[in-house]
Amino acid sequence: MGILSNIFHKIFPQKSAPAPAQQQNAPAAAPAQAPAAPAQPAGQAAPNPAPTAPAAAAPASTLNQQVDVEEILNAKLKASGQQLNWRTSIVDLMKLLDLDSSLAARKELAAELHYTGDTSDSASMNIWLHKQVMKKLAENGGKVPSDLQ
Repeated sequence: MGILSNIFHKIFPQKSAPAPAQQQNAPAAAPAQAPAAPAQPAGQAAPNPAPTAPAAAAPASTLNQQVDVEEILNAKLKASGQQLNWRTSIVDLMKLLDLDSSLAARKELAAELHYTGDTSDSASMNIWLHKQVMKKLAENGGKVPSDLQ
């Protein structure tokens, strides 16, 4: 997924980046410490491959615990110094994450999420997109307030 995966990577950066690093380091360390090295990563990595094979989503593959989406986005908002309403606006959410929030980008996101409505009605599409993004974040390990899902 293009834009949705970019959203995931902006919100879950620590979760998506360490997985490849652990996998790359694990084979190098595995021959030297076969029992010890896999024991620690296996506790973290072993539960992940089984659930992720069906899901095939990068954030879901590395999340064992819920990530507080509201906390992360509020921290980004505070650091940005901007007045953005990420809680209700997909445009503001995308701006907060330093992503392209143009109509074309939102239409692309709508296509990724299988929006069946009229993309010319941007207000309806934007509301739908925001709810779907929050739902996807929750489905992939994000702790999202119930009023945003």
